[in-house]
Amino acid sequence: MQKESALKNEIERMKTTETLEIAGKPLTLEVGELAQQSTSAVLARLGDTMVLVSVVLGKESNLGYFPLFVEYVERLYAGGKIKGSRWVKREGRPSDDAILTARLIDRSIRPLFPKSFKKEVQVVVTVLSVDGENEPDILSIIATSAALTFSKIPWNGPVSAVRMGVVKDNGNREVIVNPGGAELEFSQLDLVASQSVDKTLMIEAGALEVPEDIVLEALEKAQGENKKIIEFIEKMAKKVGAEKEKVKEDVKLSELILTLEKSYKKEVSDLIKGSIARESGGSATELVDRIFEEEKLKNPDIELDKVVLPSAIEKVLYQGVRDNTLKNGKRPDGRKPDEIRPISSFVSVLPRTHGSAIFQRGETQALTVVTLGSPRLEQLIESAEGEETKKYIHHYSMPPYSVGETGRIGSPSRREIGHGALAERALEAVIPKQEIFPYTIRVVSEILSSNGSTSMASTCGSTLALMDAGVPIKNAVAGVAIGMVSKDENYVLLSDIIGLEDFSGDMDFKVAGSRDGITAIQLDVKIPGLTLRQIKETFEKAKAGRLFILDKMLSVIPQVRREISKYAPKIELVKVPVDKIGEVIGPGGRVIKAIIAETGAVVDVEDDGSVAISGTTDEQVEKAVSWIQGLIREVTPGEAFDGEVKRILPFGAFVQILPGKEGMVHVSKMSHEFVKDPKDVVSVGQKVKVKVVEIDEQGRINLSMLMDDKAGGGQGRQPRGEHPLSMQFKRERQGFQRRPRFRR
Repeated sequence: MQKESALKNEIERMKTTETLEIAGKPLTLEVGELAQQSTSAVLARLGDTMVLVSVVLGKESNLGYFPLFVEYVERLYAGGKIKGSRWVKREGRPSDDAILTARLIDRSIRPLFPKSFKKEVQVVVTVLSVDGENEPDILSIIATSAALTFSKIPWNGPVSAVRMGVVKDNGNREVIVNPGGAELEFSQLDLVASQSVDKTLMIEAGALEVPEDIVLEALEKAQGENKKIIEFIEKMAKKVGAEKEKVKEDVKLSELILTLEKSYKKEVSDLIKGSIARESGGSATELVDRIFEEEKLKNPDIELDKVVLPSAIEKVLYQGVRDNTLKNGKRPDGRKPDEIRPISSFVSVLPRTHGSAIFQRGETQALTVVTLGSPRLEQLIESAEGEETKKYIHHYSMPPYSVGETGRIGSPSRREIGHGALAERALEAVIPKQEIFPYTIRVVSEILSSNGSTSMASTCGSTLALMDAGVPIKNAVAGVAIGMVSKDENYVLLSDIIGLEDFSGDMDFKVAGSRDGITAIQLDVKIPGLTLRQIKETFEKAKAGRLFILDKMLSVIPQVRREISKYAPKIELVKVPVDKIGEVIGPGGRVIKAIIAETGAVVDVEDDGSVAISGTTDEQVEKAVSWIQGLIREVTPGEAFDGEVKRILPFGAFVQILPGKEGMVHVSKMSHEFVKDPKDVVSVGQKVKVKVVEIDEQGRINLSMLMDDKAGGGQGRQPRGEHPLSMQFKRERQGFQRRPRFRR
């Protein structure tokens, strides 16, 4: 007991907890108690949402790049959930949302590591609790920033992140910090910004065609909130922070760079020319081998590292591109800073798909294909926060041949998932609501050739393919990537960057939108961030670029096609009163099964009364729609119908007056004369004129074939109580069954 008590006291002594209020909610960071063998660990809490971030510093790497690994681990227990699969209860591969969140964290912290730092760093974020109100992604970025700041790992942080929303109220827009779930539902903007005290490092945003000035206002307000959190982390670091490791300069790399600049300027210049038209620098391998052999012959005693040599060539190559752009105003391919590459587009390129388009800008080429399906084909997403469905889905694929290389083809990479999500978000604002266009929509972008901003090419191609498919999108959407080359206070913004400019430049700033405003943003930087002034100028460049691209796109297909493809399923949406859903489904599902069997259509009924009817032909859909409308239609006494006799019983006949709705014509209502057998008057399949006499308390419809004023009975009327079959009639209508006699 004494040992346990001593251990508990020691843990309490090591534990440090600090709290800061952000947007009216307490943010708590705790260190010292959990994950004690990691290099650094932080337990963070916002509301009832909690995450644990552990950071581990590994060994020195000889890969030639900084090996940073960020893993975002979702646990369903965080929301009190058990996996829905009957057979597998353990969480499997990371969900798309988990991968996207890991990318958010990576992009927020990577620019602030020293360029010469090459030790392995692994960040593991475990979601422990979610409250459905406070998003764990924002909390994860803050906790990761704190863990790195408190650790001995060299890192030029801290940074912080907030989510920004914009809600319209009585014509006025209100910018909200860290909006809750209810506020986000009505927000026109969902923006995550990772920032230092005075600069922005990462932006990920989706918007409902929001003007640029509103986004800038949100970023400016985010800066103020993030500054408070950064000061909070720095204050806590003075108590619990470790001394940072010193980063050694790579002497071999510096010497190789000097050698290349002195002896191989022309070769590197030729390499730049060869890299303009393709994203992959395949010709660098030959140059590496050549320099290695030549330098060995010149200086046999020199220790030349063939692993470091490619990095040296890359740095010299990129510096040449930067100097030429910044000092001489010359881009690698000869374009002006704001010039967009040549654009060509085609639609209806595939004969049997529901919509297709090819969008090409320079050497970047994307084939986008649209498939329309019934609402039941929606995607179900399971997470700790609950289940949700997606009716608009965008998938992105970039095979190795798109950059002229060989490679593995299999499950999508994190990059492919991220690019697909960006293109999906760019179009979400203009996708029609389900009640207007009741289809599940899947868009697939196949990147056939890549040299800069394939995600924005996918966005443009998606717009064209959706218009070709007849999807009534609100507005056409285009996107463009803006790059930057800077030194000290000087910088140049570059529209529509190619791959070489992306790799050698300081940022990749993608902005998508319509003529009315922004729909999506994604910002990555390689420097310690952008000022608000630089962001404003980028928005201006991006708007001019996307308007230019939109004009080119709309010259190919000016408006959405009026009809969907003949190969697409035909779908109609019928709204059924909630209290009538049971009539559509029927006891044990008998009615809906009969509709499906007889019409060949697929019928999907939602809890809110939305009924989607889909089929391969218009005839199938129309027949099912008429049937369902007949089931829910209220008939009133006195209405007349041209009905069809469906069944004949000894006491009368059942006549269908509407699809799925029948009424009874008693023998006493078939003729003014006495009718002994209904078959003497009607036959199955016969068309008869009937009038609704009454609807009884149980909703049953009584009909009459006597259309004159004496429809209630005439000279040949048989009193129900005295007719020998009257009791059988009542039992038939009430579903009565005679009990079997007991055997003695």
